[in-house]
Amino acid sequence: MRHHGDAPGRNELGDFLRARRAGLDPRRTGVPDDGRLRRVPGLRREELAQLAHVSPDYIVRLEQGRTRRVSRPVLDALADALRLAPDERSYLFAVADVTQAAPARKPIEQRVDPRLLRLLDGMPGIPALVLGRRQDVLAWNSAAVALLTDFGALPRRERNLFRLTFLDEAFRSLYADWPRVARECVAVLRMEAGRNPDDPVLTALVGELSVRDPDFRTWWGSHQVRGPRELTKTYRHPVVGTLTLDVQQLSVDAEPDQRLITYTAPPGSPAEEALHFLLHWSDSGSRRVGDARAVD
Repeated sequence: MRHHGDAPGRNELGDFLRARRAGLDPRRTGVPDDGRLRRVPGLRREELAQLAHVSPDYIVRLEQGRTRRVSRPVLDALADALRLAPDERSYLFAVADVTQAAPARKPIEQRVDPRLLRLLDGMPGIPALVLGRRQDVLAWNSAAVALLTDFGALPRRERNLFRLTFLDEAFRSLYADWPRVARECVAVLRMEAGRNPDDPVLTALVGELSVRDPDFRTWWGSHQVRGPRELTKTYRHPVVGTLTLDVQQLSVDAEPDQRLITYTAPPGSPAEEALHFLLHWSDSGSRRVGDARAVD
């Protein structure tokens, strides 16, 4: 069985099914109350089996990792029965052994196209980053330094938004609602780990965060998943105080593993005024991007 970002010996598909089953209110599924006392919250195995039109023994074998292969119709039935959101459904298919896994390949070095670097330099009024696999920060402009942190002063290995969010006190203190942001990070990381189960660097990152941060360890065990999306985040900046910004995540056509991230404020808002002041206050001596070939 493949492992997806967890320690060896774990059954990611089974863990995910158990977590989603336990978190589902049986009343949402239309399962009638049979009057029996529920020892644990959520849907019973036999109830999930009934809803998905499979045997209870099959659910047991899936959850225990004794069944390696799952057909697409069965996965669809399980996803429907568990009321999975689109991101959760995508993750279920990612971690299930639906087809023969392709041989593991050495990850290609992450490089940022020079044209994309010029775009970053041409956006002095908009904090912007280029993120690669595992949310490694590959490039940034001076506005991003003013808003977030001086990525160029960090060791290359530490230029990672997951790592900074959990392990860098100054960075995590920027978030007005750190627990919400951190839980979202865990859900995104769980999704990425499911899609890239053979990435040793990603596996090591999950292991390190699990050891060093008890909140991460708890949230990782909840098996929440989600993909990147548009967000609104509120920051408590040491220079300008509170500002709420829209965070856009734009795909890069030439590099499917890369995304351009921008931080903008609604026109005429207090956040726009604060961001304008911050960018003028900031020393823009370090103008751009660092080494865009930063991470394997």
